[in-house]
Amino acid sequence: MVSKVKVRRTFTHCEIVGRRFPICHVHVDDEVMEVSSFHTSGIRPVRNLGLSFEKPVDCDEKDHFRWRNCLRRDFTINGLMFDPYSKLVYDYMGGVDDIRKAKVQTIGPASFSFIEDCARILRAIRIAARLGFRFGRETALSIKNLSSSVLRLDRGRLLMEMNYMLAYGSAEASLRLLWKFGLLDILLPIQAAYFVRHGFRRRDKRSNLLLSLFSNLDKLVAPDRPCHSSLWVTILAFHKALSDQPRDPLVVAAFSLGVHNGGDLSEALSIAKRISAQHDGSFHELESRDLDLAALKEEVVELATSVQRALTNMTDEYSVSRAMANYPKAPYSDLVFIPLTLYLKACKVCQCVRMGREKGFVAKQGSKIDYELLAAGSLQEVRHVFARIVFDTIYPLNTGEDDT
Repeated sequence: MVSKVKVRRTFTHCEIVGRRFPICHVHVDDEVMEVSSFHTSGIRPVRNLGLSFEKPVDCDEKDHFRWRNCLRRDFTINGLMFDPYSKLVYDYMGGVDDIRKAKVQTIGPASFSFIEDCARILRAIRIAARLGFRFGRETALSIKNLSSSVLRLDRGRLLMEMNYMLAYGSAEASLRLLWKFGLLDILLPIQAAYFVRHGFRRRDKRSNLLLSLFSNLDKLVAPDRPCHSSLWVTILAFHKALSDQPRDPLVVAAFSLGVHNGGDLSEALSIAKRISAQHDGSFHELESRDLDLAALKEEVVELATSVQRALTNMTDEYSVSRAMANYPKAPYSDLVFIPLTLYLKACKVCQCVRMGREKGFVAKQGSKIDYELLAAGSLQEVRHVFARIVFDTIYPLNTGEDDT
């Protein structure tokens, strides 16, 4: 274990995320390595788990060191150690058994663990969503009871944890778990209000446009092929705009095509008018209307403006507070963890529809996703994937070729 000061001295490109239990993000070439096991000053453990766990039988000095190190881990499945030279897995906390049971369980009492580090609550949600695991009874109860403690985390750490949930292929499952355990009310209150207003059925996503959009995002990204955070932020804003003002399916189709081609609405409207496929009629955000070309274009631009407004409402504390006042039955929160830089990047995704075709824009050729560019936040790539997700959600039979 080393100090975070030494980590920074060793690696020139390093970011420290979190206050009480910091994580170092070390950038090496195009990769980001997480360094979490290092000493920090002023931290005193709340618990002494060594008193509640029996030392392994025939424990030598090395075993004792590994065992003591495992006691500081969060979950049993994260308490496994692998020796690559001897090819041995050391399991002092029952992690292998919990993997077989598909269960996320804390090391030691769950309430103590989450009080010691409330970020573990969000990590528990992320792990369960990504792996399809369930929670041990005590762990689930403690997550529910201590959910509001995540407000103690700094905003950079909240953004990091939310990005891990929504950008790596398990966004739909994450949203479901966040809602189930009362965390969506705190982290994404506008989206929680949507569930309050329209109801939430655990197994039905067909009539839930928000879950359907993120389900289609999950089909395109994965833990080794994540997207940039601006993509899921834009999806949230798009859904908010459409939820506030339902639109004709052709308006949404032309909007997505306009995003994809850099704001060329003439081309987008021409293609949209030729669509003969049946749209998904289960979403209450869609209202079929008979629109002429001029009205269709006007509504496409209005939708783009509404997405811009939704982004502002999601990323400004006053706007969040004012928006939540419209939903008296929804839990209240004015937390905003999306920084200005991310807000501005998300704004660029759809602004071409309002501003007109961008000068020098070159349309992306083919449907294959460049995952390096997507993770880096390439505007062209984010637009391509966003437009594809929106179109394929509204017209589910018109899916493109599988890029994965």
